[in-house]
Amino acid sequence: MKNVSKIIPCYAADTSGVCSALYEFGGMTVVHDASGCNSTYSTHDEPRWYDMRSDIYISALTETDAIMGNDEKLIQDIVSAAKDRKPAFIALCGSPMPMMTGFDYEAVARDIQGRTGIPTFGLETNGTHSYISGAGMALEAIVREFVHDMPKDDDGIGINIIGATPLDFGVTSAAESLKKFFNRGKMKVISSIGMGGTLDEIRRAASAKVNLVVSYCGLPAARYMEKEFGIPYFCGVPVGSLQSGAFSFMYETIHDGISRTMAAMCRGKHTDEKAERLVIGEAVLAGSIAFEWEALTRHAVDVICPPDVDAELSPDKKDLPLYAEEDIRAYIKDNGIKTVVADPLYKYILPEGCRLIEMPHFAFSGRCFAKDMRDPINNVNKEIYKW
Repeated sequence: MKNVSKIIPCYAADTSGVCSALYEFGGMTVVHDASGCNSTYSTHDEPRWYDMRSDIYISALTETDAIMGNDEKLIQDIVSAAKDRKPAFIALCGSPMPMMTGFDYEAVARDIQGRTGIPTFGLETNGTHSYISGAGMALEAIVREFVHDMPKDDDGIGINIIGATPLDFGVTSAAESLKKFFNRGKMKVISSIGMGGTLDEIRRAASAKVNLVVSYCGLPAARYMEKEFGIPYFCGVPVGSLQSGAFSFMYETIHDGISRTMAAMCRGKHTDEKAERLVIGEAVLAGSIAFEWEALTRHAVDVICPPDVDAELSPDKKDLPLYAEEDIRAYIKDNGIKTVVADPLYKYILPEGCRLIEMPHFAFSGRCFAKDMRDPINNVNKEIYKW
């Protein structure tokens, strides 16, 4: 069978992506799933659960409810909880079970909003896609609901940081480091649409002049804001020498009105040789690390993105969306890859003689290596750049 994980785990699901993306915004997230499954989304895939409150509920779908399609019970439960909790918004997402029985998220969301007067959106997740898909839908929904056109801030250059979640960055200082990095000179961070942000800040997001997308999760929201408000975006995480280039890329993006990818404009310029080095991970962060690795070593670096990926993010449009472990193993073996930067659990599928430099990814290995996750802006594993 294809795409069966026999050795390594799968990535966090789209439902977990929704819960993670919306965690800090004061809303109420309801997962339509079986009774007892809440811990999958709120504890196993959520490192903030023990230190920060968030209203994440499960519908407690029973076998009878699933077979009979008892949507009214779900609606009444959500309405009752919303009257008690008074959330800023309600997000309804799902799991494999309602996908199999059939469920109209948009219609139910409209019904709930009509009864409560609270902004409600249905996010059609089903647990079969990666967290990238769910988080992307959730952040775009937030932007569509709460961001409205407004004059640009003339006091300097406003920037929105889009897409930071613990699933990619862990519970590190990454969100604070990004804000500190861009809050200087004529620049200031208007909002962080993701980790480290608030809904009040997001309401002012249209006053920014440029968006920084720090993970693939942020692309749908950035593309919507570009279309609706004319705000260009650039993709990248300012690691290493990308830090010195981030400001010039941002100024070029604003001046030209063209969305860009920092790593895409620089990678591949250093060498035409066949890559013997590889980064496995989320597209934007992995691409940024690959750029830095190429820049320092003058050796080509490939990127494999097991979660959903947009090939346009890579300079040669060849970042590989390989998901199956047999495909990843075969690529490494067939192409003579000697060094891989990836989550520690990838060591179990690497060919003999291939060196692994560990870069824990919470969306992949969860809490196993959470304490070893580093802030990539200030503390990326320097061992990477020695090889």
